[in-house]
Amino acid sequence: MEHISKYLTPEIKLSCYEDKFFKSEIVFDHHMLIWFISGETKIVQAEATHHFKTGDIFLIPRNKPATIINYPKDGLPHKTVVMLLTTHILRGFYSSIVEKAKPVPHPTIRTFHNHPLLESCLASLIPYFDLTEPIPEKLALLKITEAISILRVIDPAIDGMLANFDDPHKVELVGFMEKNYMFNMPTEKFGYLTGRSLTTFKRDFKKAFNTTPQRWLTQKRLELAHYELSEKKRKPIDVCYETGFENLSHFSFAFKKHFGYPPTDLLEQKAGRQPHTQKDGSPQMNQLKI
Repeated sequence: MEHISKYLTPEIKLSCYEDKFFKSEIVFDHHMLIWFISGETKIVQAEATHHFKTGDIFLIPRNKPATIINYPKDGLPHKTVVMLLTTHILRGFYSSIVEKAKPVPHPTIRTFHNHPLLESCLASLIPYFDLTEPIPEKLALLKITEAISILRVIDPAIDGMLANFDDPHKVELVGFMEKNYMFNMPTEKFGYLTGRSLTTFKRDFKKAFNTTPQRWLTQKRLELAHYELSEKKRKPIDVCYETGFENLSHFSFAFKKHFGYPPTDLLEQKAGRQPHTQKDGSPQMNQLKI
């Protein structure tokens, strides 16, 4: 995979993916403002799936699990300008603002399409990526401050998200896991996002589900994958990346081990072909373990 990132500062970069697609599952530590130059992105979150294309501008909130799939489009690479709105910078920005906004308890992706003010701000960064000398730190901060100021003008409710510096509070475990199990995160990250230490998370999880996190996560992801394949007639390659598996090989192996037949058997059934059979002649489709 050909991936090139040019950094003006740790908070501002030009990101380019040349390959067929790139997939990652991540929880951002900082809010991320993104402007699309070319390509497409699918962002899967618990609440919704978002699609973005050339010209779109959007803000991803911190501490929200997401599966991100980047695609080239129309012969052009997936290319974006990315600006991190870090907690340190936002604290400095809001320190002089007397009126405090009410925190947004469940922040979601904010979309601004091709808003002219934001696009002008982010496009003005492009020439700096070709400079051989580093951009002055004060100038970079001015650009980030400009972006924050524009966001506040076009979205008055944005303060409730940007000015909230709290760590995740302890949340109801079962509800959170049922909404976010498809994101392939370390157990430590699940613990942090539910407001628990790793030890407390494992203890509470055992009490709630009577099994280990990894076993429960694997089964839930496979059940979701089976539903997507059998009921929505989707392709294994698409289902694989949206149900928490690292690659198609790992997904196919886990699926066959759990259900007794590979995910391609569901495609054969859809096409009217007979599924593979066991040695005794019975179809593997009868091996469903859900």
